[in-house]
Amino acid sequence: MPILPLRQLATRVTRTPPRAGRSRVVAIDGPAGSGKTTLATRLARILEAPVVHMDDLFPGWDGLAEAPGKLRDWILAPLAAGRKAAYHRYDWERGAYAEQVPVPESDVLIVEGCASGSTAAAPYLSLLIWVDAPYDVRRDRGIARDGEMFAPHWERWARQEDILFAAERTAERADVIVDGDPHVRHDTDAEIVTLSNFR
Repeated sequence: MPILPLRQLATRVTRTPPRAGRSRVVAIDGPAGSGKTTLATRLARILEAPVVHMDDLFPGWDGLAEAPGKLRDWILAPLAAGRKAAYHRYDWERGAYAEQVPVPESDVLIVEGCASGSTAAAPYLSLLIWVDAPYDVRRDRGIARDGEMFAPHWERWARQEDILFAAERTAERADVIVDGDPHVRHDTDAEIVTLSNFR
């Protein structure tokens, strides 16, 4: 499995033409618990780029299918039109949308989370990264991260993911596929292990 330095990935991003106004949008998609947020954090540090988390856009536990349209309408289409972008943050405790959050103007914007690489977003993306890991690993991570409160919702969410990803064929469209649970020696802070050639 190829090892890809994150700086090489970052260089690819900066050399790719912007497709959302002046912003190069990088989508980091994949199922829950696969390692998307960790990768987004590390890549954002190198690129000095803001990150939008899809968790802030989902309208609750049954809202995965609605998220691509919100990403497009609230963030990507406005950027492409040269307007300021902002989104309403979903408050999971209240079960309702809360304050509006402006998206900083930037040459690179990273959007991480399930459905970030949807076909609704595709025309605006400069790079699509897919992150995956075995089901049991992802579930254990999800419960460890979000607590037992997430456990009853795991299967419910996973079913929505299966439907969405099958319809969207997201992994097949990805520019690079990342192993979210690699068993290859590498520098976890500076490198990723890929499961495909970097297109």
